[in-house]
Amino acid sequence: MLNTNKNEKVDSRDAKLAMAFFYVAFTALALGGLAGLLQTLVRSGKVELPWGIDYYQVLTVHGVLLGLVLTTFFIMGFQYAAISRTAGTFTNGARKTGWIGFWLMTVGTAMAATMVLLKEASVLYTFYAPLQAHPIFYIGLTLVIVGSWVAGGAMIATYARWRRNNPGQSSPLLTFMAVVNTVLWIVATLGVAATVLIQILPWSLGLVDRIDILVSRTLFWYFGHPLVYFWLLPAYMCWYAIIPKIIGGKIFSDSLARLSFILFLLFSIPVGFHHQLVEPGIDPAWKYIQVVLTFMVIIPSLMTAFSLFATFETYGRSKGATGLFGWFRKLPWGDARFSVPFIGMVAFIPAGTGGIINASNQMDQVVHNTIWVTGHFHLTVATSVVLTFFGVSYWLIPHLTGRVLTKAMNKLAIVQAMVWTIGMSFMSGSMHFQGLLGAPRRSSFSDYGGAQQAADWIPYQIAQAVGGSILFIGIILVLIIVINLAFFAPKGEQDFPVGEVAEGTEKTPLVLENWKLWLGVTAFLILFAYTIPFIDIIQNAPPGSKGFQLWAK
Repeated sequence: MLNTNKNEKVDSRDAKLAMAFFYVAFTALALGGLAGLLQTLVRSGKVELPWGIDYYQVLTVHGVLLGLVLTTFFIMGFQYAAISRTAGTFTNGARKTGWIGFWLMTVGTAMAATMVLLKEASVLYTFYAPLQAHPIFYIGLTLVIVGSWVAGGAMIATYARWRRNNPGQSSPLLTFMAVVNTVLWIVATLGVAATVLIQILPWSLGLVDRIDILVSRTLFWYFGHPLVYFWLLPAYMCWYAIIPKIIGGKIFSDSLARLSFILFLLFSIPVGFHHQLVEPGIDPAWKYIQVVLTFMVIIPSLMTAFSLFATFETYGRSKGATGLFGWFRKLPWGDARFSVPFIGMVAFIPAGTGGIINASNQMDQVVHNTIWVTGHFHLTVATSVVLTFFGVSYWLIPHLTGRVLTKAMNKLAIVQAMVWTIGMSFMSGSMHFQGLLGAPRRSSFSDYGGAQQAADWIPYQIAQAVGGSILFIGIILVLIIVINLAFFAPKGEQDFPVGEVAEGTEKTPLVLENWKLWLGVTAFLILFAYTIPFIDIIQNAPPGSKGFQLWAK
């Protein structure tokens, strides 16, 4: 059966749901960005927080709002729109389920944020025990996770409906990608849900006196590493399936795109130990195995780079480009829909290199738990991912609201990307250099004391304050653009670009959508990587409260 469900425009009812997610996401950007600015000013040693605001309070606000709320809400909104556009309008039941998920996530976010603002949850982005927050903070996080499962269920149901109506066909590429990312998120969040519900929440409520710290950290990083790919894969959705249409080219290979997403699903989850390389209690052999599995994700990353630049070169050659890099000049640099995500693509080159260093056992010893790691996150999430999200917003928001991206907003978007790039160069660059000098992450200026080494770090912290100030200007510009495109831009039809596969490419193998196979392999890899280590951790846990007290000292 032919696919008759594909829409040229997202249904207005689905658009309202997607925009609801975006409104929360950009609110989180504004508040989290302000907290980030305050952080950098305090770290410079030149500013003190007013009104009794605590440094670790704003650090928690910044990490939670930008690392979790902005990303998760934006991704949900983007994926709803992508599925509605390519697989067809959601049914009333699926849309209602999506709204239930949205409100669960929003209420949970409000609960967690309230506790942070009341200084009852200054536990940072990772909320490591023995740091303890108010139970409402953990209940709020639980609602966010459960809400995301509900919202994701509506996406999976819509995909399944398309498969039933179109037997023997490959699903729309954007829909397939969104479903892979949703499955990755659901499987990954099982870890953080387990540690919150089984360990941390009962401990916070006073139902138990102690918890196993190593188990909680291991469950967190079971979730924490694939979280990075949950952020990244929607950017890949844009790079693979949308950018080719924007530049006037073709998708290089549908099969390669799908295979890369399947590989990310397989190899992004059973690798959390590479965040715990310096922790005792985990057998070094299992750390080594998970480091090897970590390096497997380099393969789909290189596949992506090859596919994207093949698309760019093929397009350039079709426009008469000659020479090794002649195609580069043919790309539409004046179109913010292309140029803003392209900067994100380029930033992923040093970001990925830093990730290889972090995952390498011996090199990680140098940078582990230093501000180098923070700089790495600012390159991956805050540059590659966030700039791509901004680029998507510049055409998707007017598409959903029935408006158009004007020339003025297009120019301002390019300016915003330049401002962001300059600010992040100061911010992330200084963090990387300061990390190589041994500066710890998550620390305020007052924590350094009067050591000479701390004095040597001051120039880098001032550079971070300069970068943070420039980035906050970039946030203001983004908010101006988003508000304009949502409420004030001229009414009209803004297209939702969806790329087409180049002619002559082979048919996509249906085995790539054999979910029994890929979920089975995923489960096998997770069980292989974690079963024996978990047994060892539990069997060798210190008696009494020693395991807790070890980390509390």
